[in-house]
Amino acid sequence: MNLDFFTIVTLGFVLIFLFWIFNSIYVIKEWERGVVLRLGRMLPHAKGAGLQLVLYPIDKLTRISLRIETLDVPPQDVITRDNVSVKVNAVCYFRVVDANLALSQVQNYLYATSQLAQTTLRSLVGQFELDSILSEREKVNAKLQQILDQDTESWGIKVTKVEVKQVDIPENMQRAIAKQAEAERERRAKIIHAEGEFEASQKLADAAEVLEKQPAAIQLRYLQTLTEIGVEKNTTIVFPLPVDIISQWVKAFAEKK
Repeated sequence: MNLDFFTIVTLGFVLIFLFWIFNSIYVIKEWERGVVLRLGRMLPHAKGAGLQLVLYPIDKLTRISLRIETLDVPPQDVITRDNVSVKVNAVCYFRVVDANLALSQVQNYLYATSQLAQTTLRSLVGQFELDSILSEREKVNAKLQQILDQDTESWGIKVTKVEVKQVDIPENMQRAIAKQAEAERERRAKIIHAEGEFEASQKLADAAEVLEKQPAAIQLRYLQTLTEIGVEKNTTIVFPLPVDIISQWVKAFAEKK
């Protein structure tokens, strides 16, 4: 009778010990940290990776991931500095650098970071003009990352990168931008054409100056032209004559009359 009672008590203690061990041993992964609350008070240092023992039920362990989280910021209706209504969405990359702060300073750091990214995106993009948002995205991204990183630093969160993914522009504004781009291309084409004409006129003026100083050069030019015509095997041969020779013939014929 006594032996049976002792056996039952021993078995009960063993079961209680196994239950305690089962609830006290935690395996923390390499990319996690374990925040321990002991009787409601947070221990100053989080548990590292590996096998960790806590005092159940005095201690309560919460796992916090240290890997980079990807946050998709939904499209936000924004009015730019030049009064253009656009929709802007972005993606935010951040990670927890202090597990204790991430658990104690904010109730849900994922939701809080998401809401902060949305409000920051609306307020910051509204400070830029549409052309700056489209052409200077790196500047906008850097400013967003800087503001978010400063605001989440007290939560133990490090914002590593923020990228504006897409800017949706109204259809009428798209047509206006297309017309502006077309006009800009036409302006550049006219400028290039005018520059070409100017350079060609300069070269022609230089050539005329050389021919004026060296009259024999025009004869060499005639022979070169005949050679080019002969290569093409044409049946018609053109002999170019200077205008001054023709004018002299006209004057001589007029004098004879």
